[in-house]
Amino acid sequence: MTQRAIPFLFMRGGTSRGPYFNAADLPDNQDDIAKTLLQVIGAGHPLNVDGIGGGNAVTNKVAILSRSDTDGVDIDYFFAQVSVTEQLVDFKPTCGNILSGVGPAAIEMELMAATDPVTEVRIKLVNTGALVVARLQTPGGFICYDGDTAIDGVPGTAARIDLQFMDVVGSATGKLLPTGNLRDRFDDVEVTCMDVAMPIVIARADAFGLSGYETVRQLENNVDFMTRIEGIRLSAGAAMGMGDVAKSVTPKFAILASAKSGGTIAARYFMPWQAHPTMAVTGAQCLASCAVLPGSVSDGLLLRPTNSPATINIEHPSGVIDVIVDYRVNGNDFDVHSAGLVRTARKLAAGHLFVPA
Repeated sequence: MTQRAIPFLFMRGGTSRGPYFNAADLPDNQDDIAKTLLQVIGAGHPLNVDGIGGGNAVTNKVAILSRSDTDGVDIDYFFAQVSVTEQLVDFKPTCGNILSGVGPAAIEMELMAATDPVTEVRIKLVNTGALVVARLQTPGGFICYDGDTAIDGVPGTAARIDLQFMDVVGSATGKLLPTGNLRDRFDDVEVTCMDVAMPIVIARADAFGLSGYETVRQLENNVDFMTRIEGIRLSAGAAMGMGDVAKSVTPKFAILASAKSGGTIAARYFMPWQAHPTMAVTGAQCLASCAVLPGSVSDGLLLRPTNSPATINIEHPSGVIDVIVDYRVNGNDFDVHSAGLVRTARKLAAGHLFVPA
């Protein structure tokens, strides 16, 4: 069988990992890109045995990079979520963890040059249109992966990467509250449907008789719960103006509870058919915004901050993620200006992938 070679970088970005491509090395149209990525990942098998996928949603993510033609932007970042067991590629969402590796990958691919000692990369998230400013450690003009920054969900330490997300409201729906309501009710469960960096249907854990501190395995093994939240997600997706979301990974789903380890609030996040082992970067921004939004389902679960910007510490299954939210509350008027996080990334491999010609 004749095979085609495709240059790639294999990187960990935040708590996710996957291949990073130069857009020039992939087909021009989205349908052919999807066919290629299904082969790259080995989608359709629980172990992705005929590709480089990891058998989990957080290890089946793809970044496609190119120099940007937009004024004031350095790099265009196009994200793809490839299914584990289905022949499905979703281009609707973006991924903030994979985003962590975009700056380093762009320098490695020579799409832009590094500066000493820090390089600022202005990145357009093509899927949503959002802008992110990433600040990388580049002493001597070279990308540095070694450092003393630790993030929960990743062993060891690495170089610090600062991400500042701009214009995060209405990433997919154009609205902070896509249904127009602070709270909605589906299947007799109250939810807040928000769109900040990522559209999410947010409920309280106690609405399902849960503590909110369950492990990933406990949640996924609770078949009745997983079935119920999918039904709520489908109804909410339609109410959010997103249509039939049965085959889309957005909106996501999350449950909240009071923090128990010194954080601001506890959360469990769903991708949506699996429980996230840690916390998504985009999801964390939306959940942090929900935490500071008066009248949302977070009411009564936390001591809400009164000053902005505020650091929201979200407890998740592997630890805590901190989100700095710059927001404004004026009566019934609520707006999120930006959200900042600290992440790390590391280059794992580089070379060529091979797919059937």
